[in-house]
Amino acid sequence: MYRIIPLIISCSFICFSVRAQKKNDAYQLQIRKAVSPIKIDGVIDEAAWLQADIATGFHMVLPMDTSAARLRTDVRMTYDDKNLYLVVENYTVGNGPYMVESLRRDFAFLKNDNFLLFMDPFDDQTNGFSFGANAAGAQWDGLMYDGGKVDLSWDNKWTSVVKNYPDKWVFEAVIPFKTIRYKKGITKWGINFSRNDLKTTEKSAWAPVPRQFPTASLAYTGNLVWDAAPPPAGANVSLIPYVLGGMLKDYDKATPTKYRRDAGLDAKVAVTSSLNLDLTVNPDFSQVDVDKQVTNLDRFELFYPEKRQFFLENGDQMSNFGYATIRPFFSRRIGLGGVPIRFGARLSGKLNKDWRLGIMNMETGKQEETGLPAQNFTVAALQRRVFSRSNIGFIFINKESVNYDPSKVTDKPLYNRYNRNMGLEYNLASSNNFWTGKAMLLKSYTPNKTGHDIAHAANLQYTSKEWNIGWQHEYVGRNYNAEVGYVPRQGYIKIAPQVTRLFFPLSGSVLSHGPQVTSTWFFDEANMHRTDNETMLNYGIVFRKRNTLNVWASNTYIKLLQPFDPTNTGKDSLVNGSRHNWNTIGADYVSKPQSLFTYSLSARYGGYYADGSRLMTNTELGYRFQPYVSIALSANYNNINLPKPWGNNSFWLVGPRLDVTMTNTLFFTGFMQYNGQQKNMNLNTRFQWRYRPASDLFIVYTDNYLPEPFYVRNRALVLKLVYWLNL
Repeated sequence: MYRIIPLIISCSFICFSVRAQKKNDAYQLQIRKAVSPIKIDGVIDEAAWLQADIATGFHMVLPMDTSAARLRTDVRMTYDDKNLYLVVENYTVGNGPYMVESLRRDFAFLKNDNFLLFMDPFDDQTNGFSFGANAAGAQWDGLMYDGGKVDLSWDNKWTSVVKNYPDKWVFEAVIPFKTIRYKKGITKWGINFSRNDLKTTEKSAWAPVPRQFPTASLAYTGNLVWDAAPPPAGANVSLIPYVLGGMLKDYDKATPTKYRRDAGLDAKVAVTSSLNLDLTVNPDFSQVDVDKQVTNLDRFELFYPEKRQFFLENGDQMSNFGYATIRPFFSRRIGLGGVPIRFGARLSGKLNKDWRLGIMNMETGKQEETGLPAQNFTVAALQRRVFSRSNIGFIFINKESVNYDPSKVTDKPLYNRYNRNMGLEYNLASSNNFWTGKAMLLKSYTPNKTGHDIAHAANLQYTSKEWNIGWQHEYVGRNYNAEVGYVPRQGYIKIAPQVTRLFFPLSGSVLSHGPQVTSTWFFDEANMHRTDNETMLNYGIVFRKRNTLNVWASNTYIKLLQPFDPTNTGKDSLVNGSRHNWNTIGADYVSKPQSLFTYSLSARYGGYYADGSRLMTNTELGYRFQPYVSIALSANYNNINLPKPWGNNSFWLVGPRLDVTMTNTLFFTGFMQYNGQQKNMNLNTRFQWRYRPASDLFIVYTDNYLPEPFYVRNRALVLKLVYWLNL
């Protein structure tokens, strides 16, 4: 098993040691400097547009990738000394309204008629930017990473307009050069354009993309060829101050109302056109979306994604190092749970086409009630591109308790004086994206913890139109410790193969169908004795209207390595070493996205711990009064039958949500969650007014209740004003 990592690396070096030419290198759009001023109004009447080259003749990606797109899409681009301009004519067929969710930015791609731009300014087929809009004018923007993923939490300054015509909708945008990062002097950028039309269920792209990959895949971009090197962005310093006022009342503790008066500052400094310095002093994240709760029946810590803006730009180099359950760095370890962040700095971006850098330092204040000392966090990541699309990465993480001596603590919990992690990983991506993989090695350093303190993992995956075949293995030593990471389990070896086969009928309502087999095995690190395994057989069907159906069956075996309460309610625990085995069947259905009323249904039934049984149903309902109002309701029900002392347990988790988008700059969200397992009910409402690009006014109100008997636990109100100032 320990020989698999070098074997995978050796094979990947042999197979992909040549920098292959980009697949769509022949697709080129010439971009020339504008010959006239441009007004962003959705009207193509300026001389600059009439003289610009046109990218047209899109290729169908879905339902099939073997023909030209049925819908015509024409794209023009130009620029001046300060801005990049884009205008798109999205031609349609038939009558009737366009299909969109709402005017909220960063919409779901497959649920909207939309156009997206994917831009690779370094032409390295790995990182870039994405901009776009749906047919109602809602904006989309995000950072691209890992060759085809988009982080929509990134938010920056740019302006766009959508104008509807009888036979088309026009999207026009201006993107300041200061908003993006690019290397001075490069005259060829990777670029692709993507169109989604729900009425015809067609997804298309200018440069063709195989249907098994997202149209965001940077391996399949064409080229944006400049008539001259793009102009330098010039001095680029942005100050983003905020002021905040609010109040908090804790009814549980019967404390007096606390009033908040606060201020802070973020700053963005372009060190070069491709390297950015971010600074923050006393940051506040009160406007961030609340986490969606889940019924917790897991033996290990649950994962919740990062949503705070400061940690997201170029954050993939740090946060995506490793695997889903072996993350040496997890930014949510910093500054949550009432721990204040005092200040922070991050230097990130590209040094050149091959080298990428990320360095972050943050300091948090101490917490008197828990004895948590002030702490300093340092993360450094360096990445070097190799071959056409692969890279080698290094990471170093240090968490240091400031002015803290554990030997002098007698009445509060002890914390480690420091915790450090170092790691290397090799990310494989073939030039056509059919082969992907990763090999990783990590070591931790913690006082009084030595030996068995490494983690390593490797995977290799082959993805074609018909086949998806993958292998992954992991090893985490029992003393491996990532206090600033997410590693919920230690002391194990894991093996996880999977195979999927798809079939494509030539006609009928089914677009594709096929089986998938996955198997996951856990062994203890000492003697390779099996502790867990789950084998699942799934059969999936994708219909031409984009509704989907999956039916599955699984077998689960678990040997408990520590006492565990199977209801997570504190009633009692199953003993360490007890063995449990059961079978489960399930089905999942997602309706077609074209309907105003959408829904998804999931159900599973089978055994559970201690020869018990578990029934789970999950429902997601949605209705939209497009484009202004979207109503959603999620309802999850678990019924668990166990021997005494647990008996019969029923848990409801219900979450109605209301989104009102009065314009594409004025939003209201109301989200209530009732969690029967935790016996808690929470209400979060947020009003947002984007009164100018990237500048916002937020009003956030939260209420927390004990549902039985109905009792207010705490409530808070925050008013926050953010202003983006370019110097």
